[in-house]
Amino acid sequence: MPEFKENIKSREIPEGRRIWTAFLRNRTALAGGVIAVFIVLAGVFAPWIAPHDPLAQDSYFRLADRSVKHWLGTDDFGRDVLSRIIWGTRISLIIGVASVVAGLMVGTLMGMMAGFLRGKTETVIMRFTDVIMCFPDLILAIAVTAALGSNLINLILTIALVMTPRFARLSHGLILSLRERDYVVAAQAIGAGVPRILIRHIFPNIFGELLVAGTLWIGVAIRLEANLAFIGLGVQPPTPTWGNMIREGVDVLINAPWISVFAGLSILITILSFNMLGDGVRDMVDPRLRGE
Repeated sequence: MPEFKENIKSREIPEGRRIWTAFLRNRTALAGGVIAVFIVLAGVFAPWIAPHDPLAQDSYFRLADRSVKHWLGTDDFGRDVLSRIIWGTRISLIIGVASVVAGLMVGTLMGMMAGFLRGKTETVIMRFTDVIMCFPDLILAIAVTAALGSNLINLILTIALVMTPRFARLSHGLILSLRERDYVVAAQAIGAGVPRILIRHIFPNIFGELLVAGTLWIGVAIRLEANLAFIGLGVQPPTPTWGNMIREGVDVLINAPWISVFAGLSILITILSFNMLGDGVRDMVDPRLRGE
């Protein structure tokens, strides 16, 4: 009887409030969300936060250790490491978020069409995704980047291509579990078209799972961009990116380890924060994990 009253009481709480409460109860997710917001704000307000021009060179302070003027030291050209890390945040977030959003849009559409239409459409789309996923992410990204060239737009397209099969397979599996539900069959019975069924009846029911996956895969996209930059296929110098900074710091790793170390820590913290945030988003959108 007390359990029944508790369930009735929980149903009276607005859905938005229950979701927000579930997120706040997850301390790991809350910490990841706070760090992720801080990183995003640092990228957005980089021109006002960075203490120095990230491209300004000063030979007098070449490879200078940490000091009041340069909190994280300088690189081989006398450029302020902290300023370059802050500006690099903007590049990493733009590439990471934009590529995941593009991959989500294209991959979800492909997976929904394959799972709902079945037949030859499913065979063609899913075999295409299988071929793409046969290649390791980095190898595929290297091949596409080498063919297209290494600039911001091409990097977004390259990483989006890597992300697309992930979302296609995820949405395809979700569609297969929903296409026989009563509300989908009823929509077909009254003559609703395929676009209407996919957009109005199916997509809202799989968006939560896609959102969780997208949040987690932003970290994967950022890591992939850093890997490409490290081998010289990312955004070209002197534009500051974390991968470029790690590569530049390798040559002076013994004398000035702070260049590579702090750039690497930035990547680590960013990926970790988005993974922690993704766990929290999963708890928010899944009623079973909220204890309901």
